[in-house]
Amino acid sequence: MRICLGQTSTMKRFSQVLCCVAAIALLSGATAEDEESHPCNRECIEGETMTCHYDFEIGWYQSMSKACYDCPFNADDCNRKDCIPADGISRPLNVVNRKMPGPAITVCQGDRVIVDVDNELMTEGSSVHWHGMHQVGTPYMDGTPWVTQCPISPLSTFRYNFTASNPGTHFWHSHSGLQRTDGMAGAFIVRKTRSREPNGFYDYDKSEHVMLVTDWLHETTVAKYTDHHHSTGDNKPPALLVNGVGRFKLFGNDTDEPFYMKTAQFDVEKGYSYRFRLINAEFMNCPIEMTIDGHNFTLIASVGHDLEPIIATSLVSYAGERFDFVITADKEVDNYWIKFRGLMDCDDRFTKAKQVVVLHYEGAPDEEPAGNPTWEESHRDGLQLNALNKGEEDMATISIPEMHSLHAWDECMKEVPDHQFYITYDFYGKNNSEYHKAPYYGFNQMTDTDNKMFTPQLNHISMQNPKTPLLISKPLSSSGFCNADTVDEEYCEKEFCKCPHVLSVKLGSVVEPVIIGDGNTYDANHPFHLHGYAFRVVGMRRLGSSTSAEEVKAYDAAGLLKRNLIDAPLKDTVTIPDGGYTVVRFKADNPGYWLFHCHIEFHVEVGMGLVFKVGENWDMPPTPPGFPTCGDYKPEN
Repeated sequence: MRICLGQTSTMKRFSQVLCCVAAIALLSGATAEDEESHPCNRECIEGETMTCHYDFEIGWYQSMSKACYDCPFNADDCNRKDCIPADGISRPLNVVNRKMPGPAITVCQGDRVIVDVDNELMTEGSSVHWHGMHQVGTPYMDGTPWVTQCPISPLSTFRYNFTASNPGTHFWHSHSGLQRTDGMAGAFIVRKTRSREPNGFYDYDKSEHVMLVTDWLHETTVAKYTDHHHSTGDNKPPALLVNGVGRFKLFGNDTDEPFYMKTAQFDVEKGYSYRFRLINAEFMNCPIEMTIDGHNFTLIASVGHDLEPIIATSLVSYAGERFDFVITADKEVDNYWIKFRGLMDCDDRFTKAKQVVVLHYEGAPDEEPAGNPTWEESHRDGLQLNALNKGEEDMATISIPEMHSLHAWDECMKEVPDHQFYITYDFYGKNNSEYHKAPYYGFNQMTDTDNKMFTPQLNHISMQNPKTPLLISKPLSSSGFCNADTVDEEYCEKEFCKCPHVLSVKLGSVVEPVIIGDGNTYDANHPFHLHGYAFRVVGMRRLGSSTSAEEVKAYDAAGLLKRNLIDAPLKDTVTIPDGGYTVVRFKADNPGYWLFHCHIEFHVEVGMGLVFKVGENWDMPPTPPGFPTCGDYKPEN
């Protein structure tokens, strides 16, 4: 049994919180009810914090396993312990505590979070990244293999121990290999007191109103990955899931009433307003558009940072993004579809991936709305937020930098930054030795275009992970690093270059990355995530079907690159429009090595990322005593 200890200003209140000793933390196989009854899932009170323990056991598992008995023909069987219905297709999974999504963590700002992660995989290392936690003072708890820690070896346990300092809607996920894409992710909600909520006009903020949405495959991701990179396989997900379930497979085809797996359901009562928390945990290039039949919604926050409220009809989210919005239950008592549809690689050119969930009014029949909405029917006309491949140039939508933060102006929005980096990306036809080995099967040797695999790179460099995590080794010299200033630019534009891509910045400086999507190979956006920080999104624009660093620099020099340096929104993940740019700002006040990468899993796995080194090694907190190490063993004799 785990113990939760309160930390309050008086011993009397401390002893009251100590009563939570009798409660069980998230043990293996815990149910949704256990998560909701965890003592740390509570109303937050000013000045009261707790220490919250959780046990995560990582293991291989199966959807529609024997634990599901007669699911979905007997709907109750779908809710049995260890049953993961998904969308009715049986396939291998990589999950925590035989749950998908994995155990939700819900705490209050300032709580100490302790998670013992037990790796029960047979041969794979693992790790857990706390997406949205800045890990100030504890960078070694970020969960990024080869940057902040070694992978957790099979049959080993690693204890993550940190303070939940960043309030908001976040999530945790594996940052090792393709494990996140096979089910290893879950919600991580950090609440603050209602008195600190500037947009606290809603009536309820319930744990059961968290939506974790993702694209979904019907095979292991490694099978999809190898077929795509080493043969002619595609990278298009056929389905979406919301909170681990959804419609896809049709059951009972031999009956008069065929049916789908029951979808997720969100209960509301007429006359009240509810805060919903949307987490986009997708892994392919499948931006997800959300609409609600008969209802608009009010956007109030993103990645834990409050926004001036916006009433809208639809919202597009990208891999790694989170949004908070309010639904007012002011319509006729009934059941309504909340619709999700995939864009880009999931759109009407490819798989038309889609999903629905039920918005159920109390007093309405316990049944799903009629019909099975098509991909086309999952769109509603009206104001769209965060639209695909659109920025400030589009007057019909509202892009991220056009939203207004409720957080005060800070130094990172000063007129001139201390560091500015132009970071371009595209897909290049090169002899990437991962999947094109010249002279045997080089890129230009492929006569079948489906066998030509383009390489995504930042500034024509693929990220090479070091043999020992940077935060552990703390290299004394930067000679082992590379970036656009150290490589032969002309050579790397033509040939494949791979090395530890590191950008060094001074502690306390203001940094402005200008991320540019060249857009020459594909008409594709990319979402980028920065570990350890939230950044201000000060600009975003699509210039055309393609662009270049030279064009963006000239655009900026002519005074045309618009920057919101007054109330730009705070994010940690943002999309880059194809043929355009996104400009972000952050103050480098959190020393460490922090990964910046595309949050599309296939892309980061082949090196679409880099590391910001913030400060000098002596500025960085030391790793705890006994912290695990790893590296080569190559004796001379």
